[in-house]
Amino acid sequence: MVVHNSAHFLPSLLLLFLLPVAQCGVTYDRKAIVINGQRRILISGSIHYPRSTPDMWEGLIQKAKDGGLDVIQTYVFWNGHEPSPGTYNFEGRYDLVRFVKTVQKSGLYVHLRIGPYVCAEWNFGGFPVWLKYVPGISFRTDNEPFKMAMQGFTQKIVQMMKSESLFASQGGPIIFSQIENEYGPESKAFGSAGHSYVNWAAEMALGLNTGVPWVMCKEEDAPDPVINTCNGFYCDTFYPNKPYKPIMWTEAWSGWFTEFGGAIHHRPVEDLAFAVARFIQKGGSFINYYMYHGGTNFERTAGGPFITTSYDYDAPLDEYGMIREPKYGHLKELHRAIKLCEGALVSADPTVTSLGSLQQAHVFSSQSEGCAAFLANFNPNSFARVIFNNMHYNLPPWSISILPDCRNVVFNTAKVGVQTSQIQMSATNAQSLMWERYDEEIASLEESSLITSTGLLEQINVTRDTSDYLWYMTSVDVSPAEGFLQGGELPVLTVQSAGHTLHVFVNGQLSGSAYGSREDRRIKFSGNVNLRAGTNKVALLSVAVGLPNSGVHYELWSTGVVGPVVVHGFNEGSRDLTWQKWSYQVGLKGEAMNLNSLEGASSVEWMQGSLSVQNEQPLTWYRAYFDVPEGDDPLALDMGSMGKGQVWINGQSIGRYWTASAPNGDCNLCNYAGTYRAPKCQSGCGQPTQRWYHVPRSWLQPTRNLLVVFEELGGDATQISLMKRSVSSVCADVSEWHPTVKNWHIESYGQPEEYHKPKIHLHCAPRQSISAIKFASYGTPLGTCGSFQQGPCHSPNSYTILEKKCIGQEKCVVAISTANFGGDPCPNIMKKVAVEAVCSPASQSMP
Repeated sequence: MVVHNSAHFLPSLLLLFLLPVAQCGVTYDRKAIVINGQRRILISGSIHYPRSTPDMWEGLIQKAKDGGLDVIQTYVFWNGHEPSPGTYNFEGRYDLVRFVKTVQKSGLYVHLRIGPYVCAEWNFGGFPVWLKYVPGISFRTDNEPFKMAMQGFTQKIVQMMKSESLFASQGGPIIFSQIENEYGPESKAFGSAGHSYVNWAAEMALGLNTGVPWVMCKEEDAPDPVINTCNGFYCDTFYPNKPYKPIMWTEAWSGWFTEFGGAIHHRPVEDLAFAVARFIQKGGSFINYYMYHGGTNFERTAGGPFITTSYDYDAPLDEYGMIREPKYGHLKELHRAIKLCEGALVSADPTVTSLGSLQQAHVFSSQSEGCAAFLANFNPNSFARVIFNNMHYNLPPWSISILPDCRNVVFNTAKVGVQTSQIQMSATNAQSLMWERYDEEIASLEESSLITSTGLLEQINVTRDTSDYLWYMTSVDVSPAEGFLQGGELPVLTVQSAGHTLHVFVNGQLSGSAYGSREDRRIKFSGNVNLRAGTNKVALLSVAVGLPNSGVHYELWSTGVVGPVVVHGFNEGSRDLTWQKWSYQVGLKGEAMNLNSLEGASSVEWMQGSLSVQNEQPLTWYRAYFDVPEGDDPLALDMGSMGKGQVWINGQSIGRYWTASAPNGDCNLCNYAGTYRAPKCQSGCGQPTQRWYHVPRSWLQPTRNLLVVFEELGGDATQISLMKRSVSSVCADVSEWHPTVKNWHIESYGQPEEYHKPKIHLHCAPRQSISAIKFASYGTPLGTCGSFQQGPCHSPNSYTILEKKCIGQEKCVVAISTANFGGDPCPNIMKKVAVEAVCSPASQSMP
């Protein structure tokens, strides 16, 4: 049914809840989204269909379901679907209907974020570049050409979903949609035009009659009946703009994106679980993890710019679709605990009671649904012992305990009882790659140029983003009498650019390069150049690393060489080349010849054997063939020996690579407790931001797969190798007092005490089993998975017990008790079990 318009809403003071007027379809009240007459606590996760392959979708969605999710959320990517006006693409990774139906088949719901502005670290924020050239257009404001284009695409998507009966009002899985995206800051900047645009967008969306609610995230003035929602690391202080709307969190950031030249960001699962429990305890009813599976920015889809090809996001399912432990498992237990409370949560408002200076109890009590409680310790530094319902509870720092019956703790956000996985990248059985080389031609650039201009042109206006590359070419005439030709100091060339990378060639030779960053978009090249008497050819290769994706009027931002371009050191002083005649070539000659494709790679003569790698020179194409490795482990290319460029497999683009390293810094210190921000927990300092690049197995054929690499800077292609990604070992690190919910349910009351003992759970991937116990200690072990050490207290039976229980098993469960481990190695001390087990193919495991 269509959600009521604002005129039909009753004042909140007259009704405790606004009940749905029908028992079918989707609507909402102030407590929750209401589906078929039932209020629901909904757990959602973002999976973007173009960032994985159709072959991966079913597995990703099933893992999401197994992890306790109810909803899959995705943006809709306009530039992927309409690459040129009126020309649509809904094939392959862009088969939106197939993706939604795959979610439907799994039994999950869909939140469709049509936008069509998405931000998303996606090229141009999801807008097609042709939109920039619609006459009179101004993005995301009260502008008729923009609104017409936006409405046309939104209608296209809605009609497509309707024609396949995919909205919940038609019996489909889409329970709500989103129009616009994080518009709040822009709305304020645009003033009245922004406010008018928000109202228009809401009215336009409602007029499409989807029969399900619409949301606007980070939009305080979202007009009724559109629901305004929160995005962020925490949303416990958020309230919707009307008291009859539910409290929804459309982006709970599970980590953060990475940028070339930056460190890798991690968000501890203890803090993420704390943030979610904190949101639920104040009355929140919808949480979406952004991302649940981040995936890969294939082709040139990454935007920002400087966004890496990997969009892993430290998500519960990693870039390759593998389960990331303990994040996945700990959140799964959180979701189970929340679901045990669901009846009380949607039936009652929380009663908040102070348990101490930084401790609170949030209690949901209903005659029909019973009682659920959340006991919170907001102190980031110390444990708290509190009394609740005449019982004592120990609360770790910065944590929330969940009591579905207001008595028994089934989950604490800070105590991770699930296993941790150690992931390794190892060489495949693929044969060594035999490389051939083709050099990008530089000498004849100007001869093939079709564009000339007096002065410098903006890059995207010339390329229309058909390529990352644009050549700017001019000449410099040098008199034989110049002092630098007589042994004086070499002249210096300075170039100001708004591009993201700049390579400077003089007379066909690389003179140097300059690089920008997300912090400093403008770059300046300054370097000595070898000029000779006569005419000298200056060629500037400007490179884009993704177009901007956010900001007021980002469609007007310049890219490329903006000038001035000046040569210093002539007898007369400096010579400004900015307003000379310049020639332009869009893209590389190798791109024009489609050297990255199966057909084009055969159209030129490649240099073979040792010649192909004897010189590590810039602007070089490499190709090799390989057979598909055996097994089904995810695959990646190790590009650590290369500089910067792009990679293709069988003509399909894996994306950009760049081995720019993160600066040395604080990468080892990480405490889950206390307010999280992206720089807080980092890794990879001093290392390339991204070394491995995902190769989807569905892109491969059994034999003779074509691998093409274009290298800008110069690298050693002989060191490129195909790697497989696998779990090398699994770990558990569980305290003896830790409450586990693995087998907890309401009916567990009255069971023997052993039933409630904390347990370690180890499980290998399918078709693998535990082949060895690498470390085991019951006592006070130290360290983390992969680097455990015995502490001052250790049971000598630890290895024997765990080997007996686990070797040869795909999974094993061991209760933590003195009886199980043959006695107490240190009475009156809180103990735990730390174990690291090696997983191997089942045939390799010990009997």
